[in-house]
Amino acid sequence: MKLVLLGPPGAGKGTQSVVLSKQYKIPHISTGDILREAVKAGLPLGIKAKSFMDKGELVPDEVVTGIVVERLKKPDVQKGYILDGFPRTLKQAEDLDKALAGMSSGIDMAVYFETSVKTAIERLCGRRVCKSCGFNYHVKNIPPKKEGVCDKCGGVLFQRPDDNEKTVMNRLKVYEDQTKPLIAYYTKKGLLKKVSGDLGVNELFKVLSNTFSDAKIA
Repeated sequence: MKLVLLGPPGAGKGTQSVVLSKQYKIPHISTGDILREAVKAGLPLGIKAKSFMDKGELVPDEVVTGIVVERLKKPDVQKGYILDGFPRTLKQAEDLDKALAGMSSGIDMAVYFETSVKTAIERLCGRRVCKSCGFNYHVKNIPPKKEGVCDKCGGVLFQRPDDNEKTVMNRLKVYEDQTKPLIAYYTKKGLLKKVSGDLGVNELFKVLSNTFSDAKIA
């Protein structure tokens, strides 16, 4: 099961990726995580990415795609994977498909989390992140057992500076502009499935499970 999860910030992609990864025993591949890993490991593409990140510039599509493709060559993805946060642009999607075709592989399904602005703002403004392990919580939906403390590692939880209503609104607009071509791209390929990102965690997981089962890719 090779999945691409699409959706605006706050749609629940990261949360569902973690749940799906455990359920289907396939790796959750987050672009942000593997970029940081590539930089930390001093890999050639990681060094190249760092040169842009240090200047506060966007990492070029070809560099991001290259890092993702290298990750998809590892043995643990043979049974499938979940791409979270990638592709973000039409060029990334096209380049990914070309690379996968060269590996005699391809995406099974692209799932688009249709999410209302209201839900996205509530989720992001209530999000709290562990400084140590990066695990996400929510003050209402997924609160930690002890306020301000990560259940997993005991790290301190904080609110990201960009998790405020004004910034979130701008991020949603940017994402919508970037995503429209992707939705059209995967629809044309017959790979796009839409689900409601406004659903609760458990309800959305059931919808996703049924979607995979109906498509016979689970």
